[in-house]
Amino acid sequence: MGRRILNDALRSMVNAEKRGKAMVELKPISNVISSFLHIMKHRGYIKDFQVYDPHRVGRITVELQGRINDCKALTYRQDLKAKDIEAYRLNTLPTHQWGYVVITTPDGVFGS
Repeated sequence: MGRRILNDALRSMVNAEKRGKAMVELKPISNVISSFLHIMKHRGYIKDFQVYDPHRVGRITVELQGRINDCKALTYRQDLKAKDIEAYRLNTLPTHQWGYVVITTPDGVFGS
Protein backbone atom coordinates (compact mmCIF):
# COMPACT_ATOMS: atom_id res chain seq x y z
CA MET A 1 0.00 0.00 0.00
CA GLY A 2 1.30 3.45 -0.88
CA ARG A 3 2.13 6.19 1.56
CA ARG A 4 -0.24 9.06 2.03
CA ILE A 5 2.37 11.78 1.75
CA LEU A 6 -0.07 14.71 1.93
CA ASN A 7 -1.56 13.36 5.15
CA ASP A 8 1.94 12.70 6.55
CA ALA A 9 2.98 16.28 5.71
CA LEU A 10 -0.12 17.77 7.34
CA ARG A 11 0.36 15.67 10.49
CA SER A 12 4.01 16.78 10.69
CA MET A 13 2.96 20.44 10.55
CA VAL A 14 0.23 20.00 13.18
CA ASN A 15 2.58 18.11 15.51
CA ALA A 16 5.31 20.76 15.11
CA GLU A 17 2.76 23.52 15.88
CA LYS A 18 1.66 21.68 19.04
CA ARG A 19 5.27 21.42 20.18
CA GLY A 20 5.85 25.14 19.55
CA LYS A 21 8.39 24.67 16.74
CA ALA A 22 9.08 27.53 14.35
CA MET A 23 10.00 25.33 11.37
CA VAL A 24 9.27 21.85 10.09
CA GLU A 25 10.88 19.82 7.32
CA LEU A 26 8.64 17.73 5.07
CA LYS A 27 9.90 14.65 3.22
CA PRO A 28 8.98 13.16 0.73
CA ILE A 29 7.38 15.91 -1.33
CA SER A 30 5.02 16.24 -4.28
CA ASN A 31 3.49 18.96 -6.42
CA VAL A 32 0.21 18.58 -4.51
CA ILE A 33 1.96 19.39 -1.22
CA SER A 34 3.60 22.44 -2.79
CA SER A 35 0.26 23.67 -4.18
CA PHE A 36 -1.42 23.07 -0.83
CA LEU A 37 1.29 25.09 0.94
CA HIS A 38 0.73 27.97 -1.50
CA ILE A 39 -2.92 28.05 -0.41
CA MET A 40 -1.95 27.87 3.28
CA LYS A 41 0.50 30.75 2.81
CA HIS A 42 -2.12 32.82 0.96
CA ARG A 43 -4.63 32.23 3.80
CA GLY A 44 -2.03 33.20 6.44
CA TYR A 45 -1.57 29.83 8.14
CA ILE A 46 2.17 29.60 7.41
CA LYS A 47 4.81 32.31 6.95
CA ASP A 48 6.75 30.83 4.06
CA PHE A 49 8.11 27.61 2.63
CA GLN A 50 11.14 26.65 0.58
CA VAL A 51 11.39 23.68 -1.80
CA TYR A 52 14.81 22.05 -2.04
CA ASP A 53 15.73 19.71 -4.91
CA PRO A 54 12.19 19.21 -6.29
CA HIS A 55 13.23 16.84 -9.10
CA ARG A 56 14.73 14.23 -6.78
CA VAL A 57 13.54 13.00 -3.40
CA GLY A 58 13.67 16.59 -2.14
CA ARG A 59 12.38 18.30 0.96
CA ILE A 60 10.30 21.32 1.89
CA THR A 61 11.10 23.57 4.85
CA VAL A 62 8.01 25.32 6.22
CA GLU A 63 8.10 28.37 8.52
CA LEU A 64 5.17 27.99 10.89
CA GLN A 65 3.12 30.88 12.20
CA GLY A 66 1.28 29.26 15.11
CA ARG A 67 -2.16 29.39 13.48
CA ILE A 68 -2.72 25.71 12.60
CA ASN A 69 -5.08 24.02 15.07
CA ASP A 70 -5.85 20.94 13.01
CA CYS A 71 -5.34 19.91 9.42
CA LYS A 72 -6.49 16.64 7.87
CA ALA A 73 -6.51 14.97 4.50
CA LEU A 74 -9.53 12.93 3.51
CA THR A 75 -7.95 9.96 1.81
CA TYR A 76 -10.92 8.53 0.00
CA ARG A 77 -11.91 9.69 -3.45
CA GLN A 78 -15.19 11.52 -3.88
CA ASP A 79 -16.71 12.35 -7.22
CA LEU A 80 -18.20 15.84 -7.00
CA LYS A 81 -19.70 18.09 -9.61
CA ALA A 82 -18.77 21.77 -9.51
CA LYS A 83 -22.28 22.74 -8.37
CA ASP A 84 -22.03 20.33 -5.39
CA ILE A 85 -18.76 21.69 -3.96
CA GLU A 86 -20.42 24.32 -1.75
CA ALA A 87 -22.83 21.77 -0.24
CA TYR A 88 -19.90 19.41 0.37
CA ARG A 89 -17.95 22.19 2.09
CA LEU A 90 -20.88 23.00 4.38
CA ASN A 91 -21.28 19.32 5.32
CA THR A 92 -17.55 18.72 5.87
CA LEU A 93 -16.59 21.71 8.02
CA PRO A 94 -17.67 21.73 11.68
CA THR A 95 -18.96 25.33 11.52
CA HIS A 96 -19.55 27.88 8.79
CA GLN A 97 -16.93 30.33 10.11
CA TRP A 98 -14.06 27.95 10.80
CA GLY A 99 -11.71 26.29 8.34
CA TYR A 100 -11.29 25.71 4.63
CA VAL A 101 -11.75 22.82 2.25
CA VAL A 102 -9.00 22.24 -0.31
CA ILE A 103 -9.87 19.96 -3.22
CA THR A 104 -7.39 18.34 -5.59
CA THR A 105 -8.53 17.95 -9.18
CA PRO A 106 -6.80 16.80 -12.37
CA ASP A 107 -6.46 20.51 -13.25
CA GLY A 108 -4.76 21.43 -9.96
CA VAL A 109 -5.57 22.30 -6.36
CA PHE A 110 -8.69 24.33 -5.55
CA GLY A 111 -9.26 26.08 -2.21
CA SER A 112 -12.69 27.28 -1.14
